[in-house]
Amino acid sequence: MRSIRFPALSLLAALALSALPALATEVPSPERSILRVNVTNQPHNFALPWQKRQPGSKQGLGALLDGQRVLVTAELIQDSSYLEFEVASSGKKLTAQVATVDYEANLAVLTPKEAPEDFFDGLVPFPLSMTPPKKGDRFEVWQFESNGAPVTSDIAFETARLGRYFLDGSYFLQFDANGAVNYREGSFTLPVIQNGHLTGMLLSYDSNDQVATILPFPIIKAFLDDAADGQYAGFPSFGIKFSPTLDDQLRAYLKLGDQTGGVMVTGVMPETSAAQAGLKEGDVLLEIGGYKLDARGNYQDSTWGLLAMGHLVKGAHTVGTELPMKIIRDGQPVDLTLKLARKEPGDSLVDPYVFDRGPRYLILGGLVFSELTRTYLEAFGNEWRDRAPFDLVYAAQNPDKFARDGRKKLVFLAGAVPSQSTMGYEGVRGAFVEKVNGQVINDIKDLSTALAHPVDGLHKIEIDEVPYILYVDAALATEDNQTFLPQRYRINELQRLE
Repeated sequence: MRSIRFPALSLLAALALSALPALATEVPSPERSILRVNVTNQPHNFALPWQKRQPGSKQGLGALLDGQRVLVTAELIQDSSYLEFEVASSGKKLTAQVATVDYEANLAVLTPKEAPEDFFDGLVPFPLSMTPPKKGDRFEVWQFESNGAPVTSDIAFETARLGRYFLDGSYFLQFDANGAVNYREGSFTLPVIQNGHLTGMLLSYDSNDQVATILPFPIIKAFLDDAADGQYAGFPSFGIKFSPTLDDQLRAYLKLGDQTGGVMVTGVMPETSAAQAGLKEGDVLLEIGGYKLDARGNYQDSTWGLLAMGHLVKGAHTVGTELPMKIIRDGQPVDLTLKLARKEPGDSLVDPYVFDRGPRYLILGGLVFSELTRTYLEAFGNEWRDRAPFDLVYAAQNPDKFARDGRKKLVFLAGAVPSQSTMGYEGVRGAFVEKVNGQVINDIKDLSTALAHPVDGLHKIEIDEVPYILYVDAALATEDNQTFLPQRYRINELQRLE
């Protein structure tokens, strides 16, 4: 056989050719860069706080990041009891755990709970996009068929704006994109890709208008940077309510003169960045961080165009940043410094959300006391504002009106389980607890402490509604707690104070 001789390759060419297969394996693809995330969750029952609801399951898709981290939305993993990674093409699985979660930003990072061994072999992490898209730029939404085959949907970037992610009252930067997206496997957490980079996570899709709402890479980057040192601080809280100043008579009343923009502060929440900066109700906010606000509260962002001022606090800057503010107070210009801080949800008089733990409560002989949370109210269904007790709804929407020195939470009587010690009180519910056995009640722990000291064998419970005072026989209540409630209603956990 005659041999054929090829010309010798230069060293540079040989090295280039040898590198080609290795480089090819580093390109992200649906099969190698997104994982199925299987979730078993079991939320607590806030209406019957000693119980949990039936377990359920969800499946979403997570974006693989470096360091064997997987990015998902927080909504996917709320109240989870078991998490699992799955490679769509092979079905290989690995138990996972939550490393960092932020329900307000709707982001979570998951990591392996057990030794991964060869689970991540051949998988390619995403680089995060760093280039702001222009109108018309193409995005890809990646997902899988039920058999593991990848599916790609092509959409076009339209605009950036502030919008609600997951929780009411929590607004962040989001992308809107146009195009058809047909859901396959998983209804949560579809990664959105631009030029091989992770540019966001799909939050929702309107099939009628074919508009996709995307949690974008600037918020993802801020979340990941914050979590990198293991001490997650979260996004800052501004803490104001405001009204536009479009009305000429209002502007005259506020003595704005020839000012063309600004918004009127109508409320300042305690222990927030705004409160610490000295903002007051009636102030007119003109500038934040050198950006002028128009009469609707928008500013001209150098990257994203016209945006609501909330992005200057949640997204553009981090906790600890100091921003100059210009205001008008009583017709006079005033300069303030806004030092961005975060108010944790648990520091609020009424928790705006509660996930991954049960409600705090205490049962006395069948009387069920709890701390008011928005999650409790939402147990009344989508129409909770109309169906839940009016006083509780009002308090949740106007917590400042119920604040007092020392009060940490609003403890209320959620209802009464029929027992010998609650006779006559079965219809009392939704009333706030003011004092028990002479002690002012500022949270559920105060209630527990007060109940350790009955007066003349009775518990005296003072509430803010008729009949205003409840008397409970201490001995009967103890008997009901120890015997009747466990046997009759299978209530064995009589309190949760943490």
